[in-house]
Amino acid sequence: MSLVLWVVAAVAFTSLIENADGADVRRELLNFVLAMSCYYAVLVSSGHSERILQTLTALIGCGALMALCFTAALVSIGQLAGQAFISMLAILYLIWSMSVEGHIIARAIDRVFYIGVLIAFAIFVFQYAALNLILPKT
Repeated sequence: MSLVLWVVAAVAFTSLIENADGADVRRELLNFVLAMSCYYAVLVSSGHSERILQTLTALIGCGALMALCFTAALVSIGQLAGQAFISMLAILYLIWSMSVEGHIIARAIDRVFYIGVLIAFAIFVFQYAALNLILPKT
């Protein structure tokens, strides 16, 4: 169910991109695979491989719900708000999503919240760098 919700969220968000094409879909899929692979590696390396399924499911489900909320906000107020407000909303969404992912991974590996947020931030930076190397934007 979490994967289905993620696909719905990804399709909804990608449909908002003007002139979206196959490259955007590939970037979204690669981004997803990179993130889940990193979180998988964190769980295995920390000795909590028994928590892989529940942790990845929580990350996927929460990420999908947050993406749907962000997409709904963009659709509902995007026409009324200016670019500065939308940029601020995107930054707040990013901070919120990293704190949620950080909380989930911190609980999964029995660490404090801040360690989880640092892991989530490191994975975000890795995803950004890897995506730009593998699929550079044209």
